[in-house]
Amino acid sequence: MLPLKEKDKPIVQKLLAAGCCARCILRFCCVSVQAAYRQPQQDTLKELRAFISNTENSKSQDSGAAESTEGNNKSHDAAESEPPEDPPSKRAKLEPGVTGAPSEEDAAAVVTLRDEESCVCVVCLGILQELCGPTEAVKTAETVKAEKYEFDTLVLSVSLPAQLCVREHSCWLHVKKELREKSLAVDKDDVIQVKEAYKWIMQGLVAKELGGVAVVTRSLFEVGVEFTHPDTDADCHFLASTCPDCFKPTKNKQSVFTRMAVVKALEKIADAKFLKHYPCPPARPTSSCIPQDVQCLHMSVFVAGRYNKFCRSLPQTPWLIDGERRMESSVEELIAAPILSSFRASGFNFSSSGREDVDVRTLGNGRPFAMELLNPHRSRLSKVEMKQLQETINKSSDKIRVRDLQIVTREAMSRMKEGEEEKTKSYTALVWTQKPIQREDIAFIDDIKDLTLDQKTPLRVLHRRALAVRQRVIHSMNARFLDSHHFYLGLKTQAGTYIKEFVHGDFGRTKPNLCQLLKTDTDILELDVESVDVDWPPSIPE
Repeated sequence: MLPLKEKDKPIVQKLLAAGCCARCILRFCCVSVQAAYRQPQQDTLKELRAFISNTENSKSQDSGAAESTEGNNKSHDAAESEPPEDPPSKRAKLEPGVTGAPSEEDAAAVVTLRDEESCVCVVCLGILQELCGPTEAVKTAETVKAEKYEFDTLVLSVSLPAQLCVREHSCWLHVKKELREKSLAVDKDDVIQVKEAYKWIMQGLVAKELGGVAVVTRSLFEVGVEFTHPDTDADCHFLASTCPDCFKPTKNKQSVFTRMAVVKALEKIADAKFLKHYPCPPARPTSSCIPQDVQCLHMSVFVAGRYNKFCRSLPQTPWLIDGERRMESSVEELIAAPILSSFRASGFNFSSSGREDVDVRTLGNGRPFAMELLNPHRSRLSKVEMKQLQETINKSSDKIRVRDLQIVTREAMSRMKEGEEEKTKSYTALVWTQKPIQREDIAFIDDIKDLTLDQKTPLRVLHRRALAVRQRVIHSMNARFLDSHHFYLGLKTQAGTYIKEFVHGDFGRTKPNLCQLLKTDTDILELDVESVDVDWPPSIPE
């Protein structure tokens, strides 16, 4: 039994006559009982017909009863003054023309023998008819199974053609006129959305086909169903001339008639103007919507750790110049390949706490890094599996080593970037001096504390960084004598300090610099990162 009320009858009559499907009629009657949408649409249509039929029958019975009572009264009065005659023939009431003929509007409202079941709905364009049900649920579930994702719950998303908004608005104006005449107060926001009704019907069916997986409103795994229609632009075209400000060409969109743009235009356009350009109720469509391929998408998984780099000819990220690769591999690629394979991800984004030059090693506890794994088909690995994955990475190359590999949250990723300018880093540099030196010549370096540098953007990075003068602090230094032209320089600096430029001066772009301090030309031969002082990710005992 449909949860309809007496006030809904004029709406049902009007929408049936307009060519709405049974479920769209329930939507416009603001029926929020989900079970009503889940029953077969043929059954719903029969109930709606019966609902209308009861109204017509009750009108006929009331009319017939009134006439019968009036006739009996007249007969009784006549019997007192005139001889009795034969009673009037009841067949007369069944003859056409004896009673008032129904108006054209009433005739249109009454359900005729035309088969509504075979017509495409003027509002949903078939989405709540043949395009949702057990058959479509099986197709959706088969696609999900074929993709071989691992998930506990899923959310079902629906993308609809923009013209459904236009057709819905037209039908709403059609119904609103009837409601105004009957003095009924119904708000457009109370009408159940097509998406909502579709999900009420499909969620349980899809869940059943997937073995009882919970279909929820929020999940890391999304199954997207998209519908298109060949007449979308034709249905929406009038809005482009009436509300041109709402439609602007975009690079990635095939049509300017996006759902958001159409909704915005419908909010701006006056009812009278809309009715001038678009039929009310909407014209009957010649075809239904076309379902596109089901799309599965898993939310990103984040993996973090620390890496050591032992090679002086390995860039952190792929090194490409004019589209040509300069090095055969990179830190990023050596780490990413096994991780992508384990999580069966479609892609990744790599980030780290700073970066070293291609000829710089990263030693000590390593540099923190994080990877966003895009659309992973597998989202969970146990601690043992993560340990095995770490070993796989480390065995794949002697140029790098990874430690503390773990799955982290998106929120935890921000810890790596927090205080980017405040954190400290320690380095060891092999320095060459043009002038011969003795141990005593470099002893003063150990006493320098918190030396502030003015560093103009280095020439070597000027092509990718804005020209600016940045202040950086060298917190402490120590020197270790090697021979008359070489010594090791240890530094603890503010993050973002250009060490190479401090040593050779970068043609005076870094001030003060080591050349000025030693009063001789100096250059850097080797550089190692000894530590990146970021307490993230958490250390995992070996």
